[in-house]
Amino acid sequence: MVAYVIAESEHLDTEDVRRYRKLAAASIERHGGRYLARGVTPSVREGEWAAKNRMVIIEFASIDEAHAWYDSDEYQAALASRSTPPRRRMLFVDGVATTS
Repeated sequence: MVAYVIAESEHLDTEDVRRYRKLAAASIERHGGRYLARGVTPSVREGEWAAKNRMVIIEFASIDEAHAWYDSDEYQAALASRSTPPRRRMLFVDGVATTS
């Protein structure tokens, strides 16, 4: 069953954030993930959303693969490339099983 990584973070455009994005994207691809939405500002219909925040949605083949990507040396290196830790929320969720 597919799984999704959903991240909300403050939008910053610094050299180390650009480096992180490049390394993170490469690690996602190597681990079989694909972006469904990347760096977008959602249209908010209920609740609140900080105007400076962006959203990323990544699809993986399973929740185990999503966790393996996050725990991978490649992604941990991407995180370590930032001079300050990201201020964000990151969620891992299973998709809905479909029947044929």
